[in-house]
Amino acid sequence: MTDASFPTRKDFLLALAGAALLPQALGAQSTAGKLLIVVAHPDDEYAFAATTYRLVRELGWTADQVTITDGESGYRYAALAEVFYGAGLAGDGEGRARLAAIRKQECVRAGKVLGIRQHYFLDQKDLGFETDSSTADSGNWDRPHLRAFLTELLSRELYQAVFTLLPTPATHGHHRAATILALESIAALPASQRPLVFGVEPGARADEPEVFPGLPSQPLTRTVSAEPFLRFDRATSFGFHNSLNYQIVVNWVIAEHKTQGLFQTEYGKHEWEQFWLFEAGGPDTVSRAQQFGRHVNPFPERTAVR
Repeated sequence: MTDASFPTRKDFLLALAGAALLPQALGAQSTAGKLLIVVAHPDDEYAFAATTYRLVRELGWTADQVTITDGESGYRYAALAEVFYGAGLAGDGEGRARLAAIRKQECVRAGKVLGIRQHYFLDQKDLGFETDSSTADSGNWDRPHLRAFLTELLSRELYQAVFTLLPTPATHGHHRAATILALESIAALPASQRPLVFGVEPGARADEPEVFPGLPSQPLTRTVSAEPFLRFDRATSFGFHNSLNYQIVVNWVIAEHKTQGLFQTEYGKHEWEQFWLFEAGGPDTVSRAQQFGRHVNPFPERTAVR
């Protein structure tokens, strides 16, 4: 049972610490929108976890997530989780047999952190890769089925934005394939119904600047600029004694994917969530994306939107 007289989370925090302790834009929510996340594997949502949390938990957006593969090839670094789950997970045989169901549960728990409304698991078999993730093969995927599913979902839900992973030549081959499928499905929509589409890459301030104009062999991957259109700063501090930041949320998400031992070492590595804007987003893509950037930015007084 709920009671309208009970204080909300925001009321409680404001009463406890004062408005100055929260991100400035938390108290000035705009009209809520809808976000679709399209990724290849459970845990790929890490790339934009802070931005998703900001949109859903603080600005009232709705978010759904499509995960294309079953993630069963993530067994190589699962040894630490074997005791936690009480099952053999690190072998090519028993690990594959058990891992898909467990990774699905981990994805749902990470989704609860971010406020994901609906998960769509499309259960394409994850064949993995030998030595180089960029060569991972997606030839076994049922692409017509996946495109039909995504196009129908996009048509029905009319999302304002879609987050995918940036499909660089060096990224995991499944990441590239998932993003291209999303772009193909969006391109099948009437131009007036196309959402903003972002390819996202987490980055560290110490990294060399990344540029991505698109893949020459895939015209739908063209971006409006080779540089990121916007960045969400996970590490900007706020709160009591400036002791909080959005890296905390990212760490909550990482912790839910316990079978992915190597992934657990990503704590604090990437301060930025970098967003490249694809041209495929229909009319007024740039102006709509600029408005989106201003909307999502929790610290407008500290950073500027491109």
